[in-house]
Amino acid sequence: MRRVRVRVRLFLLFLAGALLAAASGCGLTSGSPMVDDVEPGSIGKGKPLEGAELTVTSKEFTEQLILGAIMGIAFQAAGAEVVDRTGIQGSVGSREAVVNGEADAGFEYTGTAWITYQGNSRPIPDPREQWEAVRDADVKNGVTWLEPSELNNTYALAMSQANYEKYRTRTLSEVAELAKSDPGAVTLCVEGEFANRADGLPGMEKAYGMDVPARNVTQMDTGIIYTQTAKGACTYGEVFTTDGRIKSMNLVVMEDDRKFFPNYNAAPTVNTDTFEEWPAIADVLAPVTAKLDNTVAQDLNARVDVDGEDPHQVALDWMVEEGFVKEG
Repeated sequence: MRRVRVRVRLFLLFLAGALLAAASGCGLTSGSPMVDDVEPGSIGKGKPLEGAELTVTSKEFTEQLILGAIMGIAFQAAGAEVVDRTGIQGSVGSREAVVNGEADAGFEYTGTAWITYQGNSRPIPDPREQWEAVRDADVKNGVTWLEPSELNNTYALAMSQANYEKYRTRTLSEVAELAKSDPGAVTLCVEGEFANRADGLPGMEKAYGMDVPARNVTQMDTGIIYTQTAKGACTYGEVFTTDGRIKSMNLVVMEDDRKFFPNYNAAPTVNTDTFEEWPAIADVLAPVTAKLDNTVAQDLNARVDVDGEDPHQVALDWMVEEGFVKEG
């Protein structure tokens, strides 16, 4: 019942804003208010963000929607009024919203910033050093990076339990050895982008001395990769390490033992002007970020992608369960 009330309140507030914008001849560009009835738990005590009006952004995929909601809920518990601009299509859109001040904060990935936004071609193998590098490089862009999480949404290869029982590979080096000793055994299901990116299949083959014939590589959409890999239609499928389907489909993930794939650790990014006005943002988010890792991400993502739950509700449930906030 409470969930219904929240959604009704959200709809009414959104409708009122839309009517006001229409009356003034302007488009609604500011997003919708978050209206979660939350109070401080282990975070937000003393409501250090009382009086702040903060806009939270995210990209459009499941994990980002959850992370954006987590951030917004944390800000609300600390006393802020929060506008929801999550679900922006593409990486650049949400990033630019933080850079230009249209949004105040959002979770970003270190590898994405280093390679896509900052134009570097070689990732930094150590995750802490990678975060420090993007933090320092973004000072001039007016973006402040807060402490990173262990959540690392990077590429991996995975296989079904049946194929694992048959081939017993646990690392990409062992996959490379299998490709040499039994070339027909290594078949891959991958996205078109992964098949052609330097930090995807071509780079992986080079780094591991792996030679997979083109006839053994099938390109397909992301969702199909998981189901085909689980069925054993291909020996290995390209996956993202925080995807909930890894756990739900009981896939075995290969260790990147040579640390080829970039680190994509999630960390809060804040518009620097906003952070200078509201430095308590760091203390509010730090305990939440510290709790995020791949296991947590897989569980939360699965509740949306496998069980069909609402990303915002999943985020709220987790924040309450962890004691970060209390429902009012």
